[in-house]
Amino acid sequence: MSNFEDFDSEDDDQQTETNPMRARMKQLEKENREYKKVLAETQQAAKELAFVKAGINLDNPMAKYFVKGYDGELTPEAIRAAGEEAQLITPQTTVMDSDRQGWQTTNRIAAGSETAPPPPSWAARINEANSESELIAIFAEAQAQGLDLNNL
Repeated sequence: MSNFEDFDSEDDDQQTETNPMRARMKQLEKENREYKKVLAETQQAAKELAFVKAGINLDNPMAKYFVKGYDGELTPEAIRAAGEEAQLITPQTTVMDSDRQGWQTTNRIAAGSETAPPPPSWAARINEANSESELIAIFAEAQAQGLDLNNL
């Protein structure tokens, strides 16, 4: 294609003077090339944004190869699943995992291998509060645990 354009460029001045249609065609071809370049850049930026939203660190050298080779859907969920499969990102913990960890901690405490953490000292937390909003949060937490707020 570049050879054809080189050939056209030699007679460009002569053709534009004699054929206004050819001049307009050359202008449209040039605009088309520019638009295609902008479109390619925009598509690349959208692809990179999808990977960032999925949690892929684009500065990681392994991630660069992953981005180049990925040909699946450009949704954060699909990219995240593929990234976890490729071991680029760690799987996100779910409620099931946190429940499992809670049960394991309870079982260790029941077996005597650990002791339960001491309950929070409400008076100390209230004394250490720096603002009214912190006090309100502390009282809300105490009320949620069913404590009598009159005895605090």
